[in-house]
Amino acid sequence: MAITTEQIKELRDKTGISVMQCKKALEEAGGDMEKALVIIQKNSKNAAAKKSDRTLGAGTVQAYIHSTGTVGAMVELLCETDFVARNDEFKTLAREIAMQVAGTDPKFLSMNEIGDAEKTAAEQVFAEEVKGKPEEMKAKILEGKLNSYFKDKVLLEQDYIKNPEISVKSLVEGAVQKFGEKIEVGRFSRFVI
Repeated sequence: MAITTEQIKELRDKTGISVMQCKKALEEAGGDMEKALVIIQKNSKNAAAKKSDRTLGAGTVQAYIHSTGTVGAMVELLCETDFVARNDEFKTLAREIAMQVAGTDPKFLSMNEIGDAEKTAAEQVFAEEVKGKPEEMKAKILEGKLNSYFKDKVLLEQDYIKNPEISVKSLVEGAVQKFGEKIEVGRFSRFVI
């Protein structure tokens, strides 16, 4: 099937990645837009993994203040070069993440930040719920309950508020593919009156 420029443009508008990456994804998907989106998302994860050992030497701090003026957030979004850090789309991404923080009030940046005390307390609560289940299923059920519980408390694991089909982590991975640099959230802070 021949890929049209309209298809490439539509995919580029949806993802913001390069024309060549859009064309390759559409060719691999045989012209199917939904499959191409899945391919791009898979490639975003691979691109992020390849760039994971790079040094972050630049970034931006962006803020979001809700219209009520009673809640706001600041986010530090890091990248490799000041060329990307000064890019308006990069700054917009940081503001979007700040809006996510203001709206969802995460407690942790990643799963690695969850302390043993929090994990133990949650495990004790959910251990009561899995009593009476078959032994071989208890561990999996408990793990699922813990992941579900902490998902809302961990920024990178949360569903992105503007598109619940992707997580904040996937949003950042997409930016890695788009900008061609390692990008990660450094810190965040939320303020509320």
